[in-house]
Amino acid sequence: MKTISQLELADVRRIAAAAEAEAQKNHWAVTIAIVDVGGHLLWLQRLDGAAPMTAYVAPGKARSAALGRRESKNFEDMINNGRTSFLSVPELEALMEGGVPIVQDGQCIGAVGVSGVKSSEDAQIARAGIAALGL
Repeated sequence: MKTISQLELADVRRIAAAAEAEAQKNHWAVTIAIVDVGGHLLWLQRLDGAAPMTAYVAPGKARSAALGRRESKNFEDMINNGRTSFLSVPELEALMEGGVPIVQDGQCIGAVGVSGVKSSEDAQIARAGIAALGL
């Protein structure tokens, strides 16, 4: 039996602060979502100027990354390369770049999803948040 780590509120706040700092440094209006390993929402923050739609997309990207245990860009690439049947996978949504899993000791413990700018920039913000944990 394995013991796995869990994100604590202090971790979530650290991730959110670093992600927000990255977004603000670049003047990007985004929504930041953080989920646990099961895809359950722990944090949702819509920065000033972010479109209302982003409050739905960011958690979807995070959930897909956590449940799939890989960056949501992998799913986008799979679909764009012709595997459109993957769109029918239950519980995964927002199958586009911007969801990044949080991995500690080889185990996914959650994910960050960002929406509001170019998808590569969304992922950049998510990675900056995760980097604050020093994993």
